[in-house]
Amino acid sequence: MASKEGSFSKGADVGWLPQMEATGYKFYDADGSEKDCLQLLKDRGINSIRLRVWVNPNTDKASGHCSPQETVVMAVRAQKIGMRIMIDFHYSDSWADPGKQNKPAAWAKHSFPELLTDVYNHTYDVLKLLKKAGVTPEWVQVGNEIPSGMLWPEGHTDNFAQLAQLLNKGYEATKAVDSKIKVIVHLDEGNKNEKFRWFFDKATELNVKYDVIGLSYYPFWLKTDYKENIADLENNLKDMASRYNKEVMVVEVGGDYTLQQNTKELLEATIKAVKNVPDNKGLGVIYWEPQGAKSWSQYQLNAWQENGKPSPALDAFKN
Repeated sequence: MASKEGSFSKGADVGWLPQMEATGYKFYDADGSEKDCLQLLKDRGINSIRLRVWVNPNTDKASGHCSPQETVVMAVRAQKIGMRIMIDFHYSDSWADPGKQNKPAAWAKHSFPELLTDVYNHTYDVLKLLKKAGVTPEWVQVGNEIPSGMLWPEGHTDNFAQLAQLLNKGYEATKAVDSKIKVIVHLDEGNKNEKFRWFFDKATELNVKYDVIGLSYYPFWLKTDYKENIADLENNLKDMASRYNKEVMVVEVGGDYTLQQNTKELLEATIKAVKNVPDNKGLGVIYWEPQGAKSWSQYQLNAWQENGKPSPALDAFKN
């Protein structure tokens, strides 16, 4: 494994994959032959897999699953075909993102000191499960898209000193399992430098411990074409790396599956922007749910065709 570390990560977040398979979705190669989804991704240059973890998720097809146990099974499978692994802790029972950071039901009535212990124990336990199964992730994300914090209200950015403590518990638990794992703190809208400066200045002031600044980049949700803000993304990546002396990584990106050429160019441009960060501090680019076909997920920014075959847009990862 070690030989790959340091090389550029080209990734896919495939949290939906086990449910897609369980509900009978079939994946096909360009020649029409049925293939394992992870192999199809690998054949297109993808070398890293990102997996979300929910605490006590439900069984809903689109917004459930991704339990610690299910995540371990997926991580083992991905590592077996040579993928590097990122684990994305949401610290919730379902989606956590800028609009919602709900505590897991099991932690709902806990005091702030108890929440600190919850974050530590959950992080540690999941990583120990993975390690026992033979997988030590290369990266661990403490929180998912947290420009306004996590575990609301205690961990909201209105209580940034408390958020800092929660993030540090995730960091400490990760390093207790393996000190080489890189810890990521992740915000959305990676082209918005002011937002990132505000957050990471506060994080610096409050001694938040982390190794990598993770960014999402979705021109679609900004109602723009990537050409309008790719330079802002690159400038922000470079600024984060130099201002905080950290590595940077686009941990989520995606484009409209119906615009194959545009999405391919978006990916090529994003990869280039990350590679342009000096001193190899730009670690990689991860596509969010490329295999999550619209017919199954209703998600517009997948990178799959209606015939069950990968979008040619993913060829951007091949170079």
